[in-house]
Amino acid sequence: MELRGLTDEERDWVEQVMVERWKAPTVVSRGRVHRPRELAGLVVLDGERRVGLLTYRVEGDSCEVVTLDALVEGAGVGTMLLDAAAEAARSAGCRRLWVITTNDNVHALRFYQRRGFALAALHRDAVTKARRLKPEISLVGEHGIPIRDELELERLL
Repeated sequence: MELRGLTDEERDWVEQVMVERWKAPTVVSRGRVHRPRELAGLVVLDGERRVGLLTYRVEGDSCEVVTLDALVEGAGVGTMLLDAAAEAARSAGCRRLWVITTNDNVHALRFYQRRGFALAALHRDAVTKARRLKPEISLVGEHGIPIRDELELERLL
């Protein structure tokens, strides 16, 4: 597998992935609407096929992982993307890599914590408020858990 930066020619593909996997071309975290097609990103290729996408934004000495989509699970794609994002963040002078997930996403909580992230904050009812910006967000998520809160995880660099 090969990892490289996102190219401008792939912006339409990014939007397609967002709509297919996130139900809209936008993502909301901490009350902010992101358009992943406009962000910096990383792509993993398996031959000619794109199998992973990560988008991120740098602000000050922090880098937020806005989206992480391993289109093939269990092959190390997510880990590869996350490690590359950490390196890009370090190169940009960041001291912190952080990500938001929802309270129902036990799969993501496991994934990030196993890769050195720690819970940094609980933002109660943040998803309830985010639905005003993105009504496509489901009311109930994985395992029948109501989606209400954002959990912030961080890895110090």
